[in-house]
Amino acid sequence: MVETKPTDAPERPDQPMIAAKGLVKRFGSFTAVDGIDVEVRAGEAFGFLGPNGAGKSSTMRMIGCVSPPTAGSLRIFGMDPVRQGPQIRARLGVCPQQDSLDLELTVLENLTVYARYFGIPRKVARERARELLDFMQLGDRAGDTTDPLSGGMKRRLTIARALINEPEIVLLDEPTTGLDPQARHLVWDRLFRLKQRGVTLVLTTHYMDEAEQLCDRLVVMDGGRIVAEDSPRALIAEHSTREVLELRFGLDPLEPIAEKLDGIGERVEVLPDRILLYTPDGDEAGAAVTGRKLHPSSVLVRRSTLEDVFLHLTGRTLVD
Repeated sequence: MVETKPTDAPERPDQPMIAAKGLVKRFGSFTAVDGIDVEVRAGEAFGFLGPNGAGKSSTMRMIGCVSPPTAGSLRIFGMDPVRQGPQIRARLGVCPQQDSLDLELTVLENLTVYARYFGIPRKVARERARELLDFMQLGDRAGDTTDPLSGGMKRRLTIARALINEPEIVLLDEPTTGLDPQARHLVWDRLFRLKQRGVTLVLTTHYMDEAEQLCDRLVVMDGGRIVAEDSPRALIAEHSTREVLELRFGLDPLEPIAEKLDGIGERVEVLPDRILLYTPDGDEAGAAVTGRKLHPSSVLVRRSTLEDVFLHLTGRTLVD
């Protein structure tokens, strides 16, 4: 049974914006979300990472009040999304993974028409819409129809539309998927500015550099459960090493070479084209490799990233 205790008491200043306890979502016999605990505080950027089928989207839909929990407790602004969905949705901004713009309306009309769903007066809606278009660097395209816009422009317009009701929480599902590097960085900049204004951001992403750039805290999900939670920096420190040594040996079989690296660094991982050696000091490890009379065709020392943590926790096998 989903917990449905009364939640009409005033919000506390220290109350989490989102609080989930033992949250479960089932579809028939399939459990998509399997008893997770999550707290999101006001003004932070919080991320959900995980492979396909990890339960990220199911969790986001429950937070967005469009999919009721099967079991456990979920509170947004201290309210119950099952009983108080409309009140919660009025304070949320939602940027879905797929743009759902009206291609026959102008850029400005996409915002002003959407504003009517929130009961925003027409004059106020136009003022907000123009401010948001300037904020997302779309002000000069206000009178254009939406269909000819580039993918990056459509994505920025979708984010602008999610902000028309001045939401306290913005849910962003894969906000920069399919964008070129310049468009991604522009979106990152605008999301960072939103956070500076005190807006709470909750996002899913497949880009580990995006999670490192935007998220104050994040959870890594796998199989419907949370397998790690902390800041990106803390997760790297806990689950990886300071540096990674990447070794390539041309066409030589890598497994026999990897056996000769035993004892160098903390962990060795063999990929189809290279060997990864996880170590606190890449240069020192490189010297040790050479000292064992191994001669890689290329050597790269880099810092550990969130991607290293993600793949270590969830595996490298593709999940459809």
